[in-house]
Amino acid sequence: MGECSVVQPSAPSAASSAPSTAASPATSAPGGPARTLPVVALATLVVGTMVGAGVYSLPANFAASTGVVGTLIAWIVSGLGTLMLALVFQRLAVTRPELDSGIFAYAKAGFGDYVGFFSAFGYWASAVAGNGTYVVLIGSTLGQAFPILGEGNTPASAVLSTAILWAFHLLIVRGVRQAALVNTVVTIAKIVPIVVFIVLLVLLGMHWQLFADNLWASGTDASGGAPSAGALFGQVRSTMLVAVFVFLGVEGASVYSRYARRRSDVGRATMLGFGSVLVILMLVTLVAYAALPVATLAGEHQPSMAGVLSVVVGPWGGVFVSVGLLVSVLGAFLAWTLMAAEVFFNAAKGGDAPAVFARTNRAGVPHHALLLTTLAVQALVVVSLFSQDAFQFCLLLCASLAVVPYVLTAGFAVREAVAARASAQASVRPVVLALLALVYTLFLVYATGVTYLLISAIVYAPASLLFARARRARGLRVFRPWEAALAAFVTAAAVAGVVALAAGWISI
Repeated sequence: MGECSVVQPSAPSAASSAPSTAASPATSAPGGPARTLPVVALATLVVGTMVGAGVYSLPANFAASTGVVGTLIAWIVSGLGTLMLALVFQRLAVTRPELDSGIFAYAKAGFGDYVGFFSAFGYWASAVAGNGTYVVLIGSTLGQAFPILGEGNTPASAVLSTAILWAFHLLIVRGVRQAALVNTVVTIAKIVPIVVFIVLLVLLGMHWQLFADNLWASGTDASGGAPSAGALFGQVRSTMLVAVFVFLGVEGASVYSRYARRRSDVGRATMLGFGSVLVILMLVTLVAYAALPVATLAGEHQPSMAGVLSVVVGPWGGVFVSVGLLVSVLGAFLAWTLMAAEVFFNAAKGGDAPAVFARTNRAGVPHHALLLTTLAVQALVVVSLFSQDAFQFCLLLCASLAVVPYVLTAGFAVREAVAARASAQASVRPVVLALLALVYTLFLVYATGVTYLLISAIVYAPASLLFARARRARGLRVFRPWEAALAAFVTAAAVAGVVALAAGWISI
């Protein structure tokens, strides 16, 4: 796989907004970016952004909440829900080709400038939190050899994370371009340890009686049988944000759709990348239940894949997975840093964020957007020092922040599908798929829980200030009445979140 899984943010003359059809040539309009990425490269981008830290932590994260049955249900629910979202992205890529700056463009087209920027800000913040998980996991992984780094939330690990963070910033700001060799190394580092983990556990670590014993985790009745329906629902619900986290990136082809050779390639790449990753995620989780008791799995040091393989084949297995993880996570960190900068760059280019973030340097890098991203991750590194479980905190925050852009995208898809059916007597299938995607994303809002809804509100609150500044700079009215009400609601929720944290009613 010689194509690069990260794309350099565009130069100052950024993308043309002119629509592009499936028959479009591989070149851009004058002044726009070259449309050079084929479907395989776009699919690689999807896999590259989805396969990062999350997959290596799955055994412990799932075992902490449920057993084999609950895990299967969780993957079926989240897999089908994400499939609905993937189909939504596929359809919108074809029916609305002019919306080529990412999933937040759908929120703007459907619900106005403020909600569009709100979605972009949330997606950017989610990418920041995702990068927080990467730097924490690096510290946690190295902590097995250097105890001073602990679980990735000690002062020493914060210093290490800071050094890595700013080294990447300096690397990117100088103009990191597509590099086939780098991508090949990173892709191998992502896939090989995971495949080896699955194969070795199937060949050497499969204990069917242990697998049967792990069918149910907590919430079982006195005889050790199945839990009640309510208890099982609670177990599945508690895994939803973990599942969302590992599925983040399914929209990666959409974010970079303006680089695609053909708009139709975006949908195909999304489906190809999603299907591949779903199989990997399910296998990693399920084979672990046949290797260790569920209680032992739940207590494994992160990355838990390393601990499980160490039990099956010896210490070298843990080292093998850990080395692969470090290279993989560094590659994912690079991809998500570029993606986050691209998001804010596009928002500023569209006039919804302050214009300073639309500026690029001589290398074509949106350096102000990149600097804001780096500073935000740095702040998260500091905050993680006060978390009981820094990795889990960053993971759940990342997933909860991403839910809003997904809800808005699904809502826009419903509007588009209903309008198309009403005006052209189109098939009812797109309406059904969009409604299913909307129901799933709303369920994710429920699964987020009060704690992370309030914390997400704290993160979202500054979006209104940045939007207001951009609108005033352009001499435009800041809010329509209902937008002002939404901004007030989010601000009130943010205040409630700060009070709850200060009073100890919620914790991170």
